[in-house]
Amino acid sequence: MKTAAYLLLFLCSTLVFSQNDKLFEQGNALYNQGKYAEAIEKYTAILDSGNHSEALYFNLANAHYKLNNIAPSIYFYEKALLLAPQDKTIQNNMAFAKNMTIDAIDVVPQTGLSKFIKSFTNIMSFDSWAKTSIVFVLCFVALFLIYYFAYSSFNKRLAFIGSFISLVLVLLSLAFTFHKFNSDKNNRPAIVFAQESEVKNEPNLRSEIAFRLHEGTKVQVLDTLNNWKKIKLADGKTGWIDSADIKLLNDFSY
Repeated sequence: MKTAAYLLLFLCSTLVFSQNDKLFEQGNALYNQGKYAEAIEKYTAILDSGNHSEALYFNLANAHYKLNNIAPSIYFYEKALLLAPQDKTIQNNMAFAKNMTIDAIDVVPQTGLSKFIKSFTNIMSFDSWAKTSIVFVLCFVALFLIYYFAYSSFNKRLAFIGSFISLVLVLLSLAFTFHKFNSDKNNRPAIVFAQESEVKNEPNLRSEIAFRLHEGTKVQVLDTLNNWKKIKLADGKTGWIDSADIKLLNDFSY
């Protein structure tokens, strides 16, 4: 029975992948014909099946850009970058899309130690930092055993120095691992989809307007209260926005 169930699951998965490949090719063909709205329908059908990739998000973003859909184009470029952060083509296309936005928000630059820690932490993903920590732990254990069982004083000295360096690297890599974990956990970017949204000082309709945002602007979500989300801009401004006015980038369920 289990074998039959696994076989059925495999066949269904193969059928879904085959269908998605067909939809992707159809979407590309429609895009090349200038039928951008129809191409978006094909790409969206793939997302609805639970499949996503940087290529799919990139093509969706391009199609929306051709239709001057500011928020969706930036949204999907950003999602593509989450999966392929070093892709120059995605970065360049998104820069063109951002030229269509209204809000001009100055970025508060990071300097000194905080900038170095952030840059160094982002060299690798959380999983990569965790694996690196494990490698250094194994090195420390191996060198400590060599030190313990070595007869030569020279070998003992080398093993002791090596184990000490490994221990330091273990501590540093663990620190960067936890820093990356917390950074990823607190990183909740979103894109404004409303053509114009009023950001309030407090999470209620009677509160005074702190500032206004327009479609395509990227924000950081800090907190949620009922139908409101507390956001922060790149220039440090904070306020409360209607949850319906933004879409979180880390939500890959679309």
